[in-house]
Amino acid sequence: MTTLIEIGPPRHDVVVDLAYGRDDNFTGRRIYARPRCFLHADAAACLERAVAYAGEQGLRLRIADAFRPSEAQWALWRHTPDPAYVADPRRGSPHSRGVAVDATLVGGDGRDLDMGGPVDDLTENGHHDAPGIGAAQRANRLLLLGVMTAAGFDWYVREWWHYQLFRPRRYPVLSDKAAGAGMMG
Repeated sequence: MTTLIEIGPPRHDVVVDLAYGRDDNFTGRRIYARPRCFLHADAAACLERAVAYAGEQGLRLRIADAFRPSEAQWALWRHTPDPAYVADPRRGSPHSRGVAVDATLVGGDGRDLDMGGPVDDLTENGHHDAPGIGAAQRANRLLLLGVMTAAGFDWYVREWWHYQLFRPRRYPVLSDKAAGAGMMG
């Protein structure tokens, strides 16, 4: 069994606010019955570096998703079977391997930095190079990109919030039961 590390305070100075533990995500319904934030140990080590780098800037990370059981990936795919934005669960998602994290930056006032659009904006506006965002929003996206890539994560061009380990397919896809996560109910 692959060991996943639970991410959150007090061990990790992050804000955990899992989008799929609420109804206000792109599917319009809650996916996780019991939202919990986990990462594979290799990804958790990168996240710890990212937390430190963000902290040097007076910022924190807000985690919108991390490990996503394969059952949850199927729920997202049934809603939006578009491989440009949702990984085909038959191939496996980096999230379902525990090696991806969706994140944004939080300022000292506790508010998210303006990224020019929300996490899970499954349009061109969600791309790193979105043409319609302002200079300050682009600077915030680049700051997040710098923090996460300096920490060892790879990035996905169509989602400014998505970061994953390089070569994610070397990790197995995990179901909720196999991971022992208890997220799906």
